[in-house]
Amino acid sequence: METAAIILAAGAGTRMKSKKPKVAHEVLGRPLVRWAVEAAKKAGADRVVTVVGHGREQVAPLVEGDTEVVVQTQQRGTADAALAAKDALAGFDGAVVVLSGDSPLIRPDTIREMCTLRAEHNAAVVVLTMELANSFGYGRIVRDGAGEVARIVEQKDATAEEAAITECNSGFYCFDAAALFEALAQVDANNAQGEFYLTDVLAIAREAGRPVLAYKTDDAEQCLGVNSRGQLAEATRVMQRRINEAHMAAGVTLWDPATAYIGPEVTIAADVEVLPNVILMGRTAIGEDSLIGPNTRLTDTCVGAGCTVDETVAVSARLDDGASCGPRAYLRPGAHLCEGSKAGTHVEIKKSTVGKGSKVPHLSYIGDATIGEGVNIGAGTITCNYDGANKHATVIEDGVFVGSDTMLVAPVTIGEGALVGAGSTITKNVSPGALALGRARQSEIEGWVAAHPIEKKK
Repeated sequence: METAAIILAAGAGTRMKSKKPKVAHEVLGRPLVRWAVEAAKKAGADRVVTVVGHGREQVAPLVEGDTEVVVQTQQRGTADAALAAKDALAGFDGAVVVLSGDSPLIRPDTIREMCTLRAEHNAAVVVLTMELANSFGYGRIVRDGAGEVARIVEQKDATAEEAAITECNSGFYCFDAAALFEALAQVDANNAQGEFYLTDVLAIAREAGRPVLAYKTDDAEQCLGVNSRGQLAEATRVMQRRINEAHMAAGVTLWDPATAYIGPEVTIAADVEVLPNVILMGRTAIGEDSLIGPNTRLTDTCVGAGCTVDETVAVSARLDDGASCGPRAYLRPGAHLCEGSKAGTHVEIKKSTVGKGSKVPHLSYIGDATIGEGVNIGAGTITCNYDGANKHATVIEDGVFVGSDTMLVAPVTIGEGALVGAGSTITKNVSPGALALGRARQSEIEGWVAAHPIEKKK
């Protein structure tokens, strides 16, 4: 049977105290709503409908392209939000999973198990439940004398006896599509909140004679919803632990898993060592036998095998096998360190290629440059690529040696095997094999200091 998913992502999230909608806040670089979407897809959902509302101009771009976006024009409760997906799913005859866009920890396996249980019993709905020692704030699962699910009672509507129930509603459901939308048409707002509760669908379906089932999980952690900054941090810690455990099980060494933050799309080969205080985000990929950290942040960066990346920030950069970087280096978008090359201490590289075996050891800025193989760039070298209006390219051919404290004023080409003297400002192309000097002649005036005594301040 086909499965569709409805992601409820219309709420304001006022407790976040943010100008950004709650579901747009991120856990390990991925927006909350995207975690729900990805869980639905991994669970096998054929279609995903995302219901947006508050701040939809920020939320919709996060889910457009791979989900169908519908709008809840007024935030009148979860039943009204689910009803907003009715037209999008018109004629759909299958199972409909309803997920919360602010709950990033739900496991795809759990969703699949709920769908399997519903199909086996032809149930109108399966609700995911959990046992909580402190159930305050959660809807309670009320069962009948036979132990079947009778209804869900929200905290504000619960009697003292119902409030004492410890089995709680997680907010995750698997519905029969027809039963869902038939029941939604009958939901009213006769409750303490004056809202249309999705939970009322269970009692309505039961009255119609359809089975209403609960799937109780022993992993209540996966049901955590994010309604505050504190809960966002808690969800991040849980996902951090899950991801780190998976990498360690696959052969990655994390010196201190508590200080390693690894995004969901990061790939790391076996025998990589990750030192403390490392953040790996986006589509970063690390090759085998590389050493990453400490104090390193890589985003959308490809690191080859056998690399060393120490105290480095890199964004959209590439390091080929055996390259090294840092400490305290900055690789900006378009930086490419070829095989065996080096970007050393306090080096910034932007939109430039450092050729095989070449070195930029320390205190240099390389921008819009192409550096050949076997090149040595002296300390304090700068490619002066910006004239105030446009960027210009620097080409340094194979085997060049650039002395320390050199300014290469682009556009300029340093020919193969040339040597540039320390302290030079190079404004013209240098021929292959030539020695280039671009500095003022040193002069000396004898006896000047004695003739111009300086009064020292006490």
